[in-house]
Amino acid sequence: MRSPFSGRTLHFAAGTALAFVLAALPAHGATYWTVPAVLKSFFASSKKVGYRKLVLSDAEVQELGKKLGAPLKREWVVYVAESEGKVDGYAIKDEEKGMHEPIDFAVKFSTAGAVERIEILEYREAYGDEVRGDRFRAQFHGKTASDPITAGKDIDIVSGASISSRSVALGVKRDALVLQLALKRGAL
Repeated sequence: MRSPFSGRTLHFAAGTALAFVLAALPAHGATYWTVPAVLKSFFASSKKVGYRKLVLSDAEVQELGKKLGAPLKREWVVYVAESEGKVDGYAIKDEEKGMHEPIDFAVKFSTAGAVERIEILEYREAYGDEVRGDRFRAQFHGKTASDPITAGKDIDIVSGASISSRSVALGVKRDALVLQLALKRGAL
């Protein structure tokens, strides 16, 4: 004789197994930081954080695009942290396309233009968010616009996140170049 609960038990077990499988998958479209929160974390001891708009000329866009090997936008926002009239550092919030979706990130720079920290703000892909890991992000520390900042060259590619690794490296390189230009120009 068949139990009247066997079908329900099977459905419950299958549903439970599916829930465990789905829970093990990476988050899709997860927001980890807002811009105000990451700036507060980047510049916790600074008295104020403002911003400056930077508009690149056509010649600058072409020059940086050539150095980067990819096109870039004309308008940028550079965050400037200050205490008692002295600049503490800079940050740029940017995005770069991953495999299908954009990856939002922020880069903190020293006053000399060296990367001090990067954070992934929002990751929208179904997988590859290993680029959020400390080991990957730490590779950028101390890099400047003079460094290659290229995945597979001076930045190790994360297994299972090769496109995301390349995307973040490209974005950090672009931000370093933009900051270097802004500092040379005296725009900050």
